[in-house]
Amino acid sequence: MQQLIENFTDHLLLERRLSAHTVRAYQTDIQVFSDWCEREALTLQQINHRNIRAFLAELDQARYNRKTINRRLSAVKTFFNWLVATERLSSNPLTVISGSKQPNHLPTTASSDELTGLLDAIDGDTPVDLRDRAIIELLYACGSRISELAAIKLSDLDFGAGSVRLLGKGSKERLVPLHNLALAKLADYLSNGRQQLLATKVDPQAEQALFISTRGNAMSADSLRKVFNQRRLAAALNPAITPHTIRHSFATDLIEGGADLRSVQEMLGHSSLQTTQLYTHLSIAHLRETVERAHPRS
Repeated sequence: MQQLIENFTDHLLLERRLSAHTVRAYQTDIQVFSDWCEREALTLQQINHRNIRAFLAELDQARYNRKTINRRLSAVKTFFNWLVATERLSSNPLTVISGSKQPNHLPTTASSDELTGLLDAIDGDTPVDLRDRAIIELLYACGSRISELAAIKLSDLDFGAGSVRLLGKGSKERLVPLHNLALAKLADYLSNGRQQLLATKVDPQAEQALFISTRGNAMSADSLRKVFNQRRLAAALNPAITPHTIRHSFATDLIEGGADLRSVQEMLGHSSLQTTQLYTHLSIAHLRETVERAHPRS
């Protein structure tokens, strides 16, 4: 099975062009299932829907939450679909198995005061300060995932059009407009910070990257996340605020400001409008709070 898992991950990377992060998640979940099969002395050909239910029951007994169990089930289903499509198996025993219903948790957002506090806490003029202000301003201006932010090249910025090109899941590109304040912070960083950081260049690819580390390398998603956490800590903000929280805030603020769902879907890079519709619930919650606070009969 190990060789099949390797072939499957190659398929995800090379043919479906999923991100390395997504492929690692698939690999981890399928490996859990493979280890379980080994303990149960089951081959792929022997697996039926009863075995799958036993696997899910074991995860449940181990107190994994429903989201994790459903994700592992989805990964194993995709693996078996690939086995059938490549004629390694004649049928998929998981077609009759469905995941358990999950509670519909609304995403966490940051308030405008928290976002302002995060940016105001970066009050220096060093190259690193200029860079970090540009990172957080851009996160909020375009609602990008942190991995998308790390992938931005200089050529992806268009100051004339006021936009940035983002490379999303499945290597799908999208253009997102940027407001003037974000463009100004980026211009300040590019003029007065980036070249100084490049002076210690080690990574030859850094010449094309937008965000540069103190060692002169192109910044990875992990290094961007580390910078964000350091700045959040310095601003004494809630630890629950993450780069993805800023993405949620971007979407929620757009909808509360009157943006239509299709436009928000396009800017977020969602493949399904249903995913974007989650933010309408946040908007309604905001309106309800406003009514309860302002209406004389509430």
